[in-house]
Amino acid sequence: MIDAKSLKPYRKAAEDYEKTEEIKNYIQSLKDTRDPFYLNSEEFDRILRWKLRQQYERQKKIRSKNTDDLIRAVTSIALTISHDDEDYKLDLRFKLLMVLRGVGVPVASAILALCFPEKYAVIDFRGWRQFFGEDKRYFSIKDYKKYMKEIKRLANELGWLPQEVDLAIWEYDRGD
Repeated sequence: MIDAKSLKPYRKAAEDYEKTEEIKNYIQSLKDTRDPFYLNSEEFDRILRWKLRQQYERQKKIRSKNTDDLIRAVTSIALTISHDDEDYKLDLRFKLLMVLRGVGVPVASAILALCFPEKYAVIDFRGWRQFFGEDKRYFSIKDYKKYMKEIKRLANELGWLPQEVDLAIWEYDRGD
């Protein structure tokens, strides 16, 4: 299981660290200027390219059903919804984002992590393996919540954002 000491050297070591920071900063500028905040199809696609990498083309036809209007409407609700119960708000955000074609838990987590890096991280098999010692490729919202408990534990210990912990674990696992 990964620990804070092992992770420290990887904070900014990921090959796409700069690109990730660029996207996060761009999204923050959108959040600062759009009320309500939403993603359009170009911004949504940019996140998908970042998350999916070589797998981007795999579901392109399925994702093409997502119109710009639909993406704006769904992301506007998912990214601005508020509720006193954070657990319920997370459920709502995931379920709303997963209405879009080609969006499952990992992609929804990527959208949330880039839009709210102080709260969320991206779930994938690398992080899961480092925390739980299992090779897993399909994730539920329940899995995400379990994963986030571990991410937040390390984030608190390191004084990092959850998204930074996730990216460092991703890079750590690649070299492991």
